[in-house]
Amino acid sequence: MNNQDKINQSMEQIATAGNRGERIRSDCFVSLQLKSSGGIDIQLKSKVESMFGKQIRLQVNEILEKLDVPHATIEIEDFGALPFVIGARVEAAVKKLKPSGLFWTPPLLSENEYETDRDRFRFSRLYLPGNSPSMMLNAGIHKPNGIILDLEDSVSPEKKPEARLLVRNALLQVDFYGAERMVRINQLPLGLEDLEVVAPHYVHLILIPKCEHAAQVKQVEERLSSILERVNQEREIYLMPIIESCLGVENAYEIATASHLVVSMAIGLEDYTADLGVARTASGEESLYARTRMVNACKAAGIQPIDSVYSDVANMEGLKQNVIQSKAIGFEGMGCIHPRQVPVIHAGFAPGESEVAKAEKIIKAFQKAESKGLGVVSLGSKMIDLPVVKRAMKTMELAYKFGLRDQQ
Repeated sequence: MNNQDKINQSMEQIATAGNRGERIRSDCFVSLQLKSSGGIDIQLKSKVESMFGKQIRLQVNEILEKLDVPHATIEIEDFGALPFVIGARVEAAVKKLKPSGLFWTPPLLSENEYETDRDRFRFSRLYLPGNSPSMMLNAGIHKPNGIILDLEDSVSPEKKPEARLLVRNALLQVDFYGAERMVRINQLPLGLEDLEVVAPHYVHLILIPKCEHAAQVKQVEERLSSILERVNQEREIYLMPIIESCLGVENAYEIATASHLVVSMAIGLEDYTADLGVARTASGEESLYARTRMVNACKAAGIQPIDSVYSDVANMEGLKQNVIQSKAIGFEGMGCIHPRQVPVIHAGFAPGESEVAKAEKIIKAFQKAESKGLGVVSLGSKMIDLPVVKRAMKTMELAYKFGLRDQQ
């Protein structure tokens, strides 16, 4: 088939993108057919057409011009979509018929001009489906430490290409109120295609699902380095491998130390217990070995261990007990799948009064010994080594963050 045949074939096809239905909000459904002449014909169906119809048409014309589409019929069913959503849906439809290296991206919000750091607290990270814009818009007001725009399990295979574009635009245009901006890519090698779309657009951290070998981490590191060099960005995008199999558990330390970009590692218990061939239970005996082994690997590597999600969103007491157990094992955070879980997780990982009081005593003893030039620190009859002091300092940092103590 020659190029002209391909063009003629694409002009006979109709491409769609987006979502439609009675319960759909903040989204749109786009149907696009390329033409050989006649310019752009936009057919818009929207409840807000009288207020925003002109603006929507101007945007669509701008996008099609940017993507080198001079002639097309495009139908848009609008359900309250914001411009970044409309842009993603139109671009996705175009690229189904006319793949190219051209793209349309919205500008970066000034509110999103913040970076992250490797040691920031990651007590909570809220999962958001990568193809559902309505769930993205107000996620930041719940104040999770991190927001995960998910391209993997929550997105059906046929929707993944358009979800990439929506996630890219959300990274630029949604105010996440200071949360760490995370993206869970697809299982490799498909996830490398996700990186090409989202990496240049100010994502802070990439989650690598179903990670079983250090080589997978290195693949992601190398692709990120290549992308950032190509777009002239001198920044680091951190990594969080997710352990979800028996082999991943056995290789946990190898994975944790595979790259300097790995700042934390999470465990996914639904897939792990399936691989183990057992049912996941509330008590968690079946996953205790995997969880403790992963925590030990993380502590040995100097990174943060992050626990799995708690899937019963209606059971707040069960979540509370799960967080207590998680913290006791050594985890420093966990995933959540509903905003109501965020405050329970934060309260559970906050230090207790006895922890704070003990940390204050240790730090005072350390400061006293340091002022006297002593090489040995003691508290009562017990000797205190440097790792204990560092842990006390971290506890106090948490106490300040949660308002348990006033920072002097």
